[in-house]
Order: sequence, then C-alpha cells, then structure tokens
Amino acid sequence: MKAVAYQQAGSIAHAQALQDVELPRPASGPHDLLVEIAAVSVNPVDTKIRNAVSPAAGDWKILGWDGVGRVVEAGADVRGFSPGDTVFYAGDLSRPGTNAQFHLVDARIAALAPRTLSAPQAAALPLTAITAWEMLFDRLDVTRLVPGAAPAILIIGGAGGVGSIAIQLAKALTGLTVIATASRPETRDWVMALGADHVIDHRQPLAPQIAALGLGAPAFVFSTTGTGGHLEDIAALIAPQGRFGLIDDPETLNIVAFKRKSVSVHWELMFTRSLYQTQDMDNQGELLAQVARLVDAGKLRTTLTQTLSPINAETLMQAHRIIESGTARGKIVLHGF
Repeated sequence: MKAVAYQQAGSIAHAQALQDVELPRPASGPHDLLVEIAAVSVNPVDTKIRNAVSPAAGDWKILGWDGVGRVVEAGADVRGFSPGDTVFYAGDLSRPGTNAQFHLVDARIAALAPRTLSAPQAAALPLTAITAWEMLFDRLDVTRLVPGAAPAILIIGGAGGVGSIAIQLAKALTGLTVIATASRPETRDWVMALGADHVIDHRQPLAPQIAALGLGAPAFVFSTTGTGGHLEDIAALIAPQGRFGLIDDPETLNIVAFKRKSVSVHWELMFTRSLYQTQDMDNQGELLAQVARLVDAGKLRTTLTQTLSPINAETLMQAHRIIESGTARGKIVLHGF
C-alpha cells in the first residue's frame, strides 16, 4: 500500500522529513476496523511528533490522527460496523497513523461519518471534536456552573482547529456566553461566524479586555495555545472557584497564582483513553456518533478551511509548514491517494 512516513525525526526543512513509501497492508485484530482511507487532516500533534520522535532503526513512522474512509474488514469482536460503512475517527497515538491507503483503528473509538458531509469535510472533525468535547464536558464540566461567576467561557485560540469546534459545541450544547480570542481580521470573522458572542485579541493583555466586556469574571477558561504567555492574565480574569483547562505544552506551568481563587486546573489529551485502554474508551466512539448527529441536524459545521490533494509527501509537507507557521485557521485536509 502507499503511505507517507519517515525514519528520522527532524525539521520539515529536511528533504526526507516525509517520504512516499510502499508498505505491507496491515492485518486486523479482533477489535479492529481495516479502513481504506479517503481523507485525512493534519494537526499540531503531527508536527510535534515528526520533530521529536524517531521510529526504531530501519522502521518507518506513519503520522496522521484523523481519518475518514470505507470499512474493508471488521474484526471478530466488532459490533455496529460492517464492510462498506464510511467511518471517521481520530486514531491511537500508539499505532501507525492514517497517512496510508489502509489503516487499522479500534472500532470502539470510531463512528459512522456524518451523512451530510463529504470525506474531506468529515476528516476535519474527529480529533478536535473529541478534544473539545472532553475538555468542555469531562474536564471543565461546564454544565455545572460556578456560584457567583459569569456563565461564560473564554476560549484562547478560537480560530484554531480545537477552538473552532469548541466554540460551536459551547453554543450548541450549553447556555454559556462564548468569548474567543483572535488577532487578525480574517480570524475574527471566522470565530464570529462560528458563534462566538465576543472576540478579544490574544496579542494584547486579556484581563483588561475581559473586564471591558462588563460580563463579570468568567467561570471557565479553555486555553488551546500560548498558555505560558497568558497564565498571569488567566489567573487575574477567571472567577473564584473557576475551572481552567489547557491542551498545549508550555515549558513551565506555574499555577501558584490560582491557589488564592481555588481555581482547578485540567489538562486534556484525547489519546489518554486509547493509550491506556481505559474502561470508558468506547466513550469516544459514542461522542463522535453524537457529533455526527449534530452535524446532520445542522447544529455543527465542518471546520475545514483548506483541502490539498493528493495524499503524498509533498502535500503533507506543505500542510506541516502551514501548521508550524502558527497562522492556520480551522483545519487543513488532504484528500485521495
């Protein structure tokens, strides 16, 4: 099968950072779906791993943790899926990725793709939707309000992949006022179109901008990027007993300033359930099924903003460069081998 992979971690500037290769088609296990890939999206995790993680000597590492495709085989213990179904999912950090013609995924973390979306449109959603959903409802528990706090959430990095779906989920499934950050005219327009009630500039101090809105101190803050640079402001603007969540990887995270307000801190990694085979691992499949229903009901929209084709080393390297530039809006998807 065709695949895009690498043998040595490093910069995307390296000529062999990603390569087109031919590899054996994988064999499915009892819980697996073997999926013929139609579309994949690119996430910051792809670039982080490409920069830092090399495979064993002589092996190839395949990236990609969003996929949409047709089920070719279903393992003996799989229920609810049949060959021919179109599925979408975000994969497992410990297994080869979706940048290949055929891919194995545990059926418990997959779902039938939305009927109303094309393969590229659907491929934009899984990883970011799971991340945003788990942060909002499992970690921050946003349906449980904070006494005395403004029923509002600040989403830092609102125009990115996770921020773009988090805005929509908060508007569709909660009564919270959604404040998003964006710094350019096109990203401000994007987050407003997704449903943000207010937009502030993350290149300027956040706390004064929140105060100027006149809403009061928000109960929740969800930081998707740049957390280290915003931590002092977050501690100042969040409500007493508020809840703070993050998904990025700051070099340090000094949360002493949160003690006075009894702010709880929540870190989200959507791969935790699959990495540790947790008892509630199948929640991710159920979650994606709910996302598909919301999409088909017109309550959520795809966050796809750019489609590249075909799926090969050249186009994936282009997507990695865009992600690493920090200017991506929504999601970049690759379509077809």
